[in-house]
Amino acid sequence: MEHIHGFIFTKRYIPSLAIPLAGLLLLFSFRSDSPGGLHFPEFRFSLFSKGTSLAPTNPCSGRYIYTYDLPTRFNTDLLRECTALCQWTDMCRFIANSGLGPPLNDTSGVLLGTGWYATNQFTLEVIFHNRMKQYQCRTTNSSLAAAIYVPFYAGLDIGQHLWGYNMSVRDSLSLDLVQWLKSKPEWWLHGGKDHFFISGRITYDYRRPTEEEKSWGNKLMLLPETKNFTLLAIESAPFTTNEVAIPYPTYFHPSNMSQVESWQEKVRSMDRPWLFSFAGARRPMQSTSIRDHLINQCTQSDECRLVQCGYGKDNCHSPTRIIKLFKHSKFCLQPTGDSYTRRSTFDSILSGCIPVFFHPGSAYTQYMWHFPKNYSRYSVFIPEDEVREGKVSIEEVLSKYSEEQVREMRENVVGMIARIVYKDPRCGLELEGYRDAFDVAIDGVIERVKRLKGD
Repeated sequence: MEHIHGFIFTKRYIPSLAIPLAGLLLLFSFRSDSPGGLHFPEFRFSLFSKGTSLAPTNPCSGRYIYTYDLPTRFNTDLLRECTALCQWTDMCRFIANSGLGPPLNDTSGVLLGTGWYATNQFTLEVIFHNRMKQYQCRTTNSSLAAAIYVPFYAGLDIGQHLWGYNMSVRDSLSLDLVQWLKSKPEWWLHGGKDHFFISGRITYDYRRPTEEEKSWGNKLMLLPETKNFTLLAIESAPFTTNEVAIPYPTYFHPSNMSQVESWQEKVRSMDRPWLFSFAGARRPMQSTSIRDHLINQCTQSDECRLVQCGYGKDNCHSPTRIIKLFKHSKFCLQPTGDSYTRRSTFDSILSGCIPVFFHPGSAYTQYMWHFPKNYSRYSVFIPEDEVREGKVSIEEVLSKYSEEQVREMRENVVGMIARIVYKDPRCGLELEGYRDAFDVAIDGVIERVKRLKGD
């Protein structure tokens, strides 16, 4: 008789277990019940659970994602015509490397190691699609899916038709997609409640307010068939229930947690001589914009550093220049731009710079899955009306924060980095302990679909 891990084994019973146990082990060595053969979940057995039953545990249970095999006109054909995706930018270089764009070759020491790319925000759909191909719990059996991913490159489609095209052209591919989906049994099972797709553009581009030719965008998110869809976009529209904002892509796409931790340590230890900084352009055509006020306050302060962008200036198109500015600043101003949100917010977080917001729609009502609920732990809020009316000095407000408060807030910002960057989609299956913006978004989708379906 032997004692092993608290259990009593009688030697004469071991041979009687050996044959069936060996058979079971052999069975699970050569086959998997994983749908589609895409993932081989780890099975654990307890010989001494209730009675003599074997209890398998599947880490993908309730987490399977089914991806539609869409006709190529909805995604990859758009990439083949990359020269037509934007009137002002050749997008072909940005769709390289699974949507990450060309590698950044930094010789100045601003960046750290590998994993840095000149990523364009509009390629988020491509990045997400390629990350999904590496998702551990994919399935080809839609009946097991917790959610269904629609790999439609909606932003790349509408982006090439926003200027100079009539409504029928702008709506064409979206209407085509809806008709294709309605031909599938997966669509009718829950009326689209378990369907989701991604956009590298703000959702305003899919909510054309009128049927006048001069009205902006298409009507993808106003179609009756998409009312149950979940749209994950870089900015969601106010007062909607089926849109969720997810992070803009940054320039950093690590392959492992070690790269993230090394970068976190670098920005944590940076010398930051500037109290605050701003990188952006004026908005002379927007009467309500506070950017002129911020730029004026910055230029008049010895505590502020300005990188001014705009027509004819290439300053803000240099990733290393922006990251260098934010790495040496304690606070980074993040006013609204053409819309509520800015990619610059994520550049500042990536750089360990505490963001300063002036409108709640710039972050607090947007990135609910990725940002802490208590916004005062990682940011500063100054109402834009007070800036516009000249009632507040940015320098005075920020100077009131003690060194200890700044250090604590910065640590919270640095702790957010792993959750707001998208891992390199080419580096294989996700690693335990490293959850990026994609993983957080998938968790959110699965929980949201459960609520919608009443599971």
